[in-house]
Amino acid sequence: MKRTSFNTLHILMIAAILLLFFACARIGSPDGGPYDETPPKVVHTSPKFGATNEKNVKRITIEFDEIVKVDNPSERVVISPPQIQQPEIEANGRRITVTLLDSLKPDMTYTIDFADAIVDNNEGNPYGDYAFTFSTGERVDTFQMSGHVLTAENLEPIKGMLVGLYKIGEGEEGDSIMELPDSVFRTKPFERISRTDSRGHFVVKGLSPGQYRAFALKDLNQNYVYDQRAEMVAFSERILSTSSRPDIRPDTIWHDSIHYDSIVYTPYTHFYPDDIVLTAFESAKQDRHLLKSERPILQHFMLYFTAGSDTLPRLTGLNFNSDDAFVIDASKHNDSIDYWIKDSLIYNLDTLQVQIDFFETDTTGNYSITTDTLRLISKLTKERMARDLQERMEEWAKDYKQQIKAKRRAEERAEKEATEQEEVESTDKKKKKKKKDDDDIEIPPLPEEFLTYKLNNVNSMDPDKNIDFVFEEPLDTVDLSKIHFSIKVDTLYVPTKFLFRQAPDDIKTYRLYAEWEADSTYQVEVDTGAFVNIYGKRCEAMKRAIRMRPLDSYSTLFVVLQGSWDDAIVQLLSSADKVVKTIKATNGHADFYFLAPGTYYLRLFRDLNGNGTWDTGDYDLNLQPEPLYYYPSELSLKAQWEITQEWNPTAIPLAKQKPQKITKQKPDKERTIKNRNAERSRK
Repeated sequence: MKRTSFNTLHILMIAAILLLFFACARIGSPDGGPYDETPPKVVHTSPKFGATNEKNVKRITIEFDEIVKVDNPSERVVISPPQIQQPEIEANGRRITVTLLDSLKPDMTYTIDFADAIVDNNEGNPYGDYAFTFSTGERVDTFQMSGHVLTAENLEPIKGMLVGLYKIGEGEEGDSIMELPDSVFRTKPFERISRTDSRGHFVVKGLSPGQYRAFALKDLNQNYVYDQRAEMVAFSERILSTSSRPDIRPDTIWHDSIHYDSIVYTPYTHFYPDDIVLTAFESAKQDRHLLKSERPILQHFMLYFTAGSDTLPRLTGLNFNSDDAFVIDASKHNDSIDYWIKDSLIYNLDTLQVQIDFFETDTTGNYSITTDTLRLISKLTKERMARDLQERMEEWAKDYKQQIKAKRRAEERAEKEATEQEEVESTDKKKKKKKKDDDDIEIPPLPEEFLTYKLNNVNSMDPDKNIDFVFEEPLDTVDLSKIHFSIKVDTLYVPTKFLFRQAPDDIKTYRLYAEWEADSTYQVEVDTGAFVNIYGKRCEAMKRAIRMRPLDSYSTLFVVLQGSWDDAIVQLLSSADKVVKTIKATNGHADFYFLAPGTYYLRLFRDLNGNGTWDTGDYDLNLQPEPLYYYPSELSLKAQWEITQEWNPTAIPLAKQKPQKITKQKPDKERTIKNRNAERSRK
């Protein structure tokens, strides 16, 4: 009996352990009971939430009613005022610990803004928009300001941008911040900060009553001041005054992901201003240094700089005469420069020793002349070029011999067939020809290597475009008598007028201008030698037909601007946010003709300096980037349509203008409580 009781007890214990094991293994599964849809709750904090006179706090602990975690605290959690020494944030079980490594400032409200980073461990249900607050003074400041940070050039929301405020009236020696923008932003860390989310939105919390100015900064060295030109920056002259009023927020209670149960109206305090817009830019005047030099082939080398300059560098040859030695092809801002060496005696040198004098940023942040010495060695050596030439000659000889052999075999077959058909009376009359030896084939020189170029716009030619001839190397001569242009009339091509000129700002591109007509066919013909480059290489003959689409295949868009926009330049954009056409507004109108049917978007910027291009800002000169706006909807155009679109660029807030379809910075998926029990009940 005792033995039987012991075995029974043993079996019962094993069964209980197995039952407990399987029950634990099925936590969170449909068979293990309902899902946990309750977000975590704070049950205790140290110090207390909203505590005052906490002058010696070094560690903040926040305890919850369940196990929690903090997602990506280095990016999501913002502590204000900013901490130069980054705090340590840890989640361990039900507790979150924040260790402050900086000393605390007196009479200051501290805010640890977790946003939606706190979630429960099992289902990932967010705690919500949570910010822990305490004060080292007598009161806790609760005012807030909010808004958006956008890229000035294209209104893209900027994620992770630092936004900071300075309070007016608390500058050095009693001067206001408005009078000290340079010294404050460049030397004093932000007083209150926030960081933008994926929508470019920010909320600065814990503000005391008063007036502020707002700045935004892509803080590369994390010191909360603008001390590097490479840092993207935004600033506003707007004076921001704290205020608030009671408001009501509608909250939707969802039954599942599709259906909702009800709408609950929750009273809350609405803080103002909530419409701050900061347009961030990179200064055109970046720190300038020589980045690198390259010499890919003997006759060509390039110089690359970290920023542009109004002045080209001065080059002096140390082992050759550099006077008039180069054809120079510089980028628009002289930040990348191509040098084409004209003289073979110079470019055949294995190493070019060059002294370069150029403007460079010095230790004071200003441009000054500096001198450097370069040793330019070609990546493609003369030995390698000789081997390549030998390989080409051998390949040419092989191909040529094969062609001659094939020709001879064909001739022999034809001769044999002709001989067999002849009536031969006597074998003595037969004449035997000596078979040719392959070794007697004389190899001619390599064929002439012509210069290459490509034609742009030919395959999608519209009446308001022109044809570009894009060459790989600079030209020496253009013989216009060897360029022929004609229009097809009935079945014949009739010569017609054209212009052929070098394109602006590009020495390797030439443009053929003509009065193009829709539904017409043109022909451009280039004779051999019409173009000769600086190394004597000629072009070969070319003939190309150009067919224009019929007029009824196009759309027309008339844009009518509401208000005064005499300095506006309107850009038609593709679905990839790329410029299709640009028109300067005249009397409030911008007319776009010859548009292929499709979906388009509109953008406008004010050309304040009249140079025809959008210009960035300069903080040191207190210069904002040129204002830019987007039409908030897409435009669908069809063939033979003429659409007139009225547009007031300032009718809606800047942060809501750019259509979501062409916005590259998409908003992150909002964290919400998962309704998995409701979803399971429908299955």
